[in-house]
Amino acid sequence: MSQTHEQVIELSQDEMLDFTRKSDQRLREIETEYSVKVIPRGNTIKVMGEPDVVKKAVGLIRDLVHFSRNQGGLSNREMRTAMKGIQTEGRQEMERVYGDRVQVPRGKRSITPITATQKRYVDAIRRSDIVFGIGPAGTGKTYLAMAMAVSALMANEVGRIVLVRPAVEAGERLGFLPGDIKEKFDPFVRPLYDALHDMMEPERVRLLLENNVVEVAPLAFMRGRTLNASFVILDEGQNTTVEQMKMFLTRLGYDSKAVITGDITQIDLPASRESGLVQVRRILADVEGIEFVNFDQKDVVRHELVQKIIRAYEAADAAAALQEQAPVNAAAESQWPQTDAPAPNPDEA
Repeated sequence: MSQTHEQVIELSQDEMLDFTRKSDQRLREIETEYSVKVIPRGNTIKVMGEPDVVKKAVGLIRDLVHFSRNQGGLSNREMRTAMKGIQTEGRQEMERVYGDRVQVPRGKRSITPITATQKRYVDAIRRSDIVFGIGPAGTGKTYLAMAMAVSALMANEVGRIVLVRPAVEAGERLGFLPGDIKEKFDPFVRPLYDALHDMMEPERVRLLLENNVVEVAPLAFMRGRTLNASFVILDEGQNTTVEQMKMFLTRLGYDSKAVITGDITQIDLPASRESGLVQVRRILADVEGIEFVNFDQKDVVRHELVQKIIRAYEAADAAAALQEQAPVNAAAESQWPQTDAPAPNPDEA
């Protein structure tokens, strides 16, 4: 029979309030994760269970309290992400992640990466002139790229931001859209506008767009241009053709950066066309000055159900791939009758 051990953590009133948010939900999640009993009383937290497990749970609680105090409190989503990050990456790495700040002007706020991959992505954008962020929806690829672009513009590191997207319908048939080219293209770039408005006051966004300091353009309109002193974001890069990707990458001029984001599991091109994002990973993987950052479902920072949805689709895709192989194997095995008799000799026919 295993020995039951208990340990008590003493916190200040402010630490207790920051950590629990007046709810036992976070403590219950730690109970489930470590199979321990967690009992809050006043400004103390008692942890009971097997000695090794209690030690790990107590260490995690102390780390989470530390992060929460340094961040001025963590939301439930941030708390869950920090918990997973500490378990997989370690406290020191997560302190480095949470210590990063990307300054944007709205309310003099800053944007912080909350996973180790997001931190690597932000560092790659600072370090390299061309960065590819590849991974599933909800991992912050476009949002962080926009934050870095806005920060660079405000620091006068670039003279403008150029937002580019291929005008590929995601399975719908939109038909004829009225209005000028901007009005026709606006529905495709709405996620970019949303991120921009989250980081700047609406009036400033309007002025920047009117003066072409922030430009939004369809990918097809990039041909023939040279983009100097610009921060260029190509969103939905998985929907570029091979030719379009090459064309876009060769537009980059002096003192410019380009960030290309995309999810290669959501390609909306015709089946006969290879995605430029898929091909470019093979061609440019070893080119100095270009970096690829790969996100996965652990980096999803939307609703926790999004992670479960992505895992379910990945499992379904893997099962479908096995089923596709099965008929081929079955056909090969059924060429001859499944008996102990030797296979017929063609020379005796």
